[in-house]
Amino acid sequence: MSQSSEKAKIANALKFNPENDAAPQLIAKGIGLVAENIIKKAVENDVPIYADEKLSNQLKQLEIGDQIPYELYEVVAEVLIFIGTVDQKKK
Repeated sequence: MSQSSEKAKIANALKFNPENDAAPQLIAKGIGLVAENIIKKAVENDVPIYADEKLSNQLKQLEIGDQIPYELYEVVAEVLIFIGTVDQKKK
């Protein structure tokens, strides 16, 4: 029996509405097949994807519905800027 050296995919989905939310909220997370399905749904719905393994590993420690902790505000702000840039390019 051989072992694969390939890492399992990790995917997380965040939701943030600055008018209603104090901080982004984790709305989905998964590893392996679940992660692949999250990514597939994002692609199908034209949701921008941002790849950051370290951030994904930190977010997977949260429970669904949790707001991101203060320690992640800066890196998540970078993600939101990236998404804003992608959205602007599409318009």
